[in-house]
Amino acid sequence: MQGADAIFYIAILIMSIVIHEVSHGFMAEYFGDDTARNAGRLTLNPIKHLDLFGSILLPAVLIFSHAGFLFGWAKPVPYNPYNLRNLKWGTVWVAAAGILANFFIALVFGLIIRFSSGFALPDNFYFITSAIVIVNLALGIFNLVPIPPLDGSKILFSFLPESLARIIFSYEQYSLILLLVFVIFFADYLYPVLAFAFQLFTGLPL
Repeated sequence: MQGADAIFYIAILIMSIVIHEVSHGFMAEYFGDDTARNAGRLTLNPIKHLDLFGSILLPAVLIFSHAGFLFGWAKPVPYNPYNLRNLKWGTVWVAAAGILANFFIALVFGLIIRFSSGFALPDNFYFITSAIVIVNLALGIFNLVPIPPLDGSKILFSFLPESLARIIFSYEQYSLILLLVFVIFFADYLYPVLAFAFQLFTGLPL
């Protein structure tokens, strides 16, 4: 991937991550918790959300190493689950909001690709729209992985017995190590899922 294309992918990734995090905050507010708003995090300004490693360095390494999967993360939007009107379902929906936002963006641009295939459009149009679909699908799929602090873990733990969830959460201090192990050894296994979803949304092979 050329340098300009890599920078473009990272820019799309950053804005997609920002939308992901802001969606968490708005869903928490919907369920009664305004922690994110009070912290000034319900904004699309990327400066408020960027994590140096997760938002810039890791995506750059993945791109320039030609990894089969592109993802990253931002600083989590803060929320207090005990302010939610419904602790269990509020937690589930707050966690799911970011994933659903990414899948929604991917669906919208995927449909644009699908229904514009008969028009003579510039190659840049398909590059941009395809990049948006790929990045948002990758974010949504990656965040479904049930490793803390990813959203999939919060969704899963909400349905586990409290005693079991406490035991699992006791290992959360090792979450970054587990996440890096997953990225290094297992992330490529998500590529077939990404390729299937891309073809499902756009009608085109990845």
